[in-house]
Order: sequence, then structure tokens, then C-alpha cells
Amino acid sequence: MTGGDVLRVGNASGFYGDRFDAVREMLTDGPLDVLTGDYLAELTMLILGRDRLKDPTRGYAKTFLRQLEDTLGLAVERGVRIVTNAGGLNPAGLAEAVRELAERVGVPVRVAHVEGDDLMARYAGRAGVLTANAYLGGAGIAACLRAGAEVVVTGRVTDAALVSGAASAHFGWAPTDHDRLAGAVVAGHVLECGTQATGGNYAFFAAHDADALRHPGFPLAEIAADGSSVITKHPGTGGAVTVGTVTAQLLYETAGARYAGPDVTARLDTVRLTQDGTDRVHIDGVRGEAPPPTLKVGLTRLGGWRNAVTFVLTGLDIEAKAALVREQMEAAFDAAKRRPAGVEWTLARTDHPDAAVQEEASALLRLVVRDADQDAVGRVVSGAAVELALGSIPGFHVTAPPGKGEPYGVFEAEYVAAADVPHTAVLPDGSRTELPPPVETRELTPLAEPPPPEPLAHDGRTRRAPLGLVAGARSGDKGGSANVGVWARTDAAWRWLAHELTADRLRELLPETADLPVTRHVLPNLRSLNFVIDGLLGAGVAAQARFDPQAKAVGEWLRARHLDIPEVLR
Repeated sequence: MTGGDVLRVGNASGFYGDRFDAVREMLTDGPLDVLTGDYLAELTMLILGRDRLKDPTRGYAKTFLRQLEDTLGLAVERGVRIVTNAGGLNPAGLAEAVRELAERVGVPVRVAHVEGDDLMARYAGRAGVLTANAYLGGAGIAACLRAGAEVVVTGRVTDAALVSGAASAHFGWAPTDHDRLAGAVVAGHVLECGTQATGGNYAFFAAHDADALRHPGFPLAEIAADGSSVITKHPGTGGAVTVGTVTAQLLYETAGARYAGPDVTARLDTVRLTQDGTDRVHIDGVRGEAPPPTLKVGLTRLGGWRNAVTFVLTGLDIEAKAALVREQMEAAFDAAKRRPAGVEWTLARTDHPDAAVQEEASALLRLVVRDADQDAVGRVVSGAAVELALGSIPGFHVTAPPGKGEPYGVFEAEYVAAADVPHTAVLPDGSRTELPPPVETRELTPLAEPPPPEPLAHDGRTRRAPLGLVAGARSGDKGGSANVGVWARTDAAWRWLAHELTADRLRELLPETADLPVTRHVLPNLRSLNFVIDGLLGAGVAAQARFDPQAKAVGEWLRARHLDIPEVLR
């Protein structure tokens, strides 16, 4: 698979459960060379791990097979290669299932897969570990495509590797073509979350056409031989591709200027974005460095059992009502002599005075308990909550009957030497190609913060207003940490934002972060600040440690906070 001035790579899935019809839409709405699908996330690995416990032949994203059933012939007819990480914990099993499907629907297809990421044997002695997978790069994907594969299935590779591996195969890049690889990684990062690049989840969504946003099209990248690209979408599809939508996705779940991967470290501080016509954003200038000598390993394990009850407090005396419910529940735990190991209370003041709607007159008191023993979060909690029904606060009720509790997971990240992790391409003819680790590596070190822009000159007049009037934001999760990317839409707003929004100022605006480590990263080319908040999500999304367990809306919370904004930034 080599040749051509431009490689058109599309995306049809940003997570396990994304829009089912996207595969067909991407194959029918315009030309493509490669169609990728990203199905894996930290929580997904836990779900697949539990599936594998029930049936060792599973462990992959079954939805992909259903999508392929009526689109495989279309892909082959149009010459579109398919690259997906839907293999999850069992890429060989999914590859075989694709072959069986192809035979059943009468569409001969060459299938290959990539393996080596599964490190369970290494961690077998660690208590509770359910999955252990290294994040591989794109070299195995490239080897499969060069061998003529029409469908490539992987396990845990980096999300961007689906794109960079395809580009490497097409253009014949060497492992040391760091700038080209970095450009493809940046394009892959923009594509990996599907319609987040085309107006989905966008801070300034109200500025876009409402009809277009109801059904945004999935994105594609036109990648050139030098690693530059144009992010766009099929003509006539919904959504929008702008410098703003691409900036938002670039900041999503990243940290500093060095964006490390198994094949290359991409320098996000070198990325240049230019609007190249309607729904076209040109990405160039990306510099790359040798990758670090280690690979990230994601570990999931069952952390114990969890239960939750949400009490509804209505009308007057909300704080006193919350205190009484807490005292009664705590007394019940003491009386049962079976207090859960972890007990967390949260009062959300969603109530409004003199409300015309009952729900608007109500606050929510949430109790979350955790313990290694299911019995400690089951009847002890649900029974105590139910027994308060006629002997507690006026208007007592809960949002749903409490249950027996459910298992929760924990995500951890470790790092191992890349040379110690196998990376194998199993080609369409069944032969196996072992991919060597990078010959050149570079220890990952943070860059010094660049000098700030000149402060905004203004007459001193300000207005009290939400930050979101002048800045966009997007946030997400990485294990127990959250990232919040904030960007300015104009140079003037950037000169103010870069000086105003320090790590300490963010802690003031978001009191939940006050006692947590917050690191600020500055990306002047993108007029952006990227904050990493360590520990906000506890043990990760599977542990459900907070109301917004994946930190998806932390950025919107920040944008809603008021501060003194210069009046010139209208």
C-alpha cells in the first residue's frame, strides 16, 4: 500500500457505542482510502475484561461485526481499507470472526491483525488485575497494510496509531521520519473522537447552524506525503470543521507540548492551523521527536463494590434537612456495626427560591459508599435508606430505589521498556512479522513554559461576566486526572487569558480543585492553555468517584464562572 499524493483517512467511531450507521455513511457519502474506527477507552477495557471472564472467546467490540455485516461488500467495492482497534482484548478472535462473516456474506477479503499488547502474563500475580495492555504504535498496522490487508484489527494501540500507521504504509515512511509521523499523529488525534472534530461537544455550538449540528458528519483527513493534512468531512454532511472545532479536539485529553506516543513524540507547540475554505482546516508545521524508551501500560482491576442513594430535599431548610439525613444514615451504619469502608456525601444545591416547578425547588443529597465486601454496601445501605421513608425530613423521597450495589473498577497506568513488549503483525496469509522497538528514543521531559504574550492594553474598565464569553474549553479524563483545555478566539483575548488564567486562578474558579495539584501548559500557536488536574477523578472513570466521572463538563463549568473581563473584549 504505497503511492498517491494524498491519503484520505476517515473515522466512523469515537467510542464503543458511537453512531451505528457511521460506517455506511462514511463509505457512501464520499471517497475514502482508509476508514478507521476507535472503540477503546479505559472504561471499555474494563467492560471487555468482564466479558472475557464470562466467555474467553469474546473480549472484542461485537458492534463492529454488526456494522461490517452490511458494509463489507461496499468497502471492498470502493477499495476502502478498514483499520480498527475493535479487537480489544482478543484481536485474533475478531479477525477470525471477520473472516467468517466475509465467507457468510460472500465477500472475499484479506484480514490481518496486530497483537502483543496483552501483558496479562506479566501481571498475573498482581491481585485483582483484570486487563493489562501496552499502548502499541502504528508499525504493526503499517506492516499489515503493506502486505495487502483490506481489514486490519488491533488490540490496544494508541488511538492516533490507526491513522499514523495507515499513512506510514501509504507513503513508505521510515521509523525515523519523525516530523511526518508527528503530523499524522496530530491528524489522528483530531479524528479519533469522531464528531468532536466536526462541531460535536463544541463550546461555541450556538454559533453554528442548528440544523447542521443535529447530525454532524464524521471527520476525515487528507494527509500529504510530508505529514501535513487537511481536516474536513464529506460534502453535504452536517456539522462544521473550523479552526475552533479542530483546536478543541487537539486539546482534548492532552497535557503539555510534548505529546508522546510509541512511534514519535509530536510537538503540539509547533502545530499551525489555518482555515482552508469552508469545512477545511489545514494542519502543518508539526515537528516530531524520537519517542520515549517506554510504553504506557493500562491496568484495570475490580476495585470492590459500590452503591449510591440520592435523597431529594425540597423547599425550605435545605442544609438542616441534609444534616438530618446524614445523621440518620450514619447512625444506622453504627448500629449495624458494618460501616462501609468509603462513605462520601455531596449536596448539590439545585434548588431555587420561590420556584414555580417542584423540581426547581429541590436539592440533591448524594450518598456514595464503597467497600471490598458487597454485603457492606448492600442491605446495610439500602435498608437504612428505605427505613427513613416515614421518619425523616418532610417531603422525604429518593430518585430511585437503592439496590444491592455493583462492582466498580480502577484504572492504573504504568510504564515498561518498549524493547520488552512484543509487537506482532499477523498478515493475511497467516505469517507473522515481529516489529522491532524504535532504534532511536528520547527521554520525555517537559518543556519550559514559553514567554507570555504582551499583556492586553486597555483602559481598565471591566465587566463581571462568564469566562465563556471570550474563551472556549474542552475537558476529559486520563486515569484519575482531568485535563481542561482553554483557548481564546482572538489575539486580544489571548493576551488577556494567558496572564489571567493561572493555575492558582483556576483553583479559585473551580473550588473542587483547590487542594489538588494543577499544572498549566501554554500553547501559543493555538492561543491555548492546557491544565492537568491530578486526582480529580480518584481511581478513574470506572470508579465513578464524582458526579461527572470523566470530567467531560469541567470545561463548561469553568466557562460558566464569572470574573472581571476587560470591556474591550466584547
